[in-house]
Amino acid sequence: MSIARQLYQLQGVELEIESEEQALARSVGQLGESRVLAKAKARLSGVRQRLEQLEHEQHDAEWQIEDLEPKLAAARDSLYGGRISNPKELSSLQHEVEGLESRRNRLEEKALGIMERVELATAELASAGSELEALENVWRGEQQKLSLEIERLKGSLSELRRRRQLMLAGISAETVDFYDRLKVQKGWAMARVEQGTCGGCRISLSTAELQRARGNRLVECSSCGRILFLD
Repeated sequence: MSIARQLYQLQGVELEIESEEQALARSVGQLGESRVLAKAKARLSGVRQRLEQLEHEQHDAEWQIEDLEPKLAAARDSLYGGRISNPKELSSLQHEVEGLESRRNRLEEKALGIMERVELATAELASAGSELEALENVWRGEQQKLSLEIERLKGSLSELRRRRQLMLAGISAETVDFYDRLKVQKGWAMARVEQGTCGGCRISLSTAELQRARGNRLVECSSCGRILFLD
């Protein structure tokens, strides 16, 4: 096997390693909670807090109504009980009863409005909970697939790296050093010759370059400097 072919095959394995490493990094980066899931959790938490606040306001309004009822009953009893005959006192009691009734009516309207908002928030909480549950089910399935893919990629990388080491063992250190320097300078060191053209720079090669590339020596493209591989 020509040295150019060996290096071309080595480059192929190294490109596979690079691709698998990038895929592994992407898969690892996707592990953990997604932005969509975090948003759904935040929504559920926000609705729950709002519902708790509304329930607190509802209980407070109901407590104020309960606290007001005995006072209103006592004022009515005094007004209509017949024990007070003084017109001025009766007028004062009448105003007091009207004031207490007005306050109770406002509290009852407030409590009713809060009750309606509680019902809406309760329905929204159920909807947010269902949405989160569905998202979590999908997320768990995706995480399981990601974990399996990560293990597959790790196994594939291990095998590719083993193959690379075996290939390197069959190439002289001087040649590998030259190949590595080209790789650092140009991104990839080898260029396949396709229809008389360098696959690295797409420049047509001279007849002399093609003849040299057919031999068992390393020939660099006169344009881009990559090592030519002619199958």
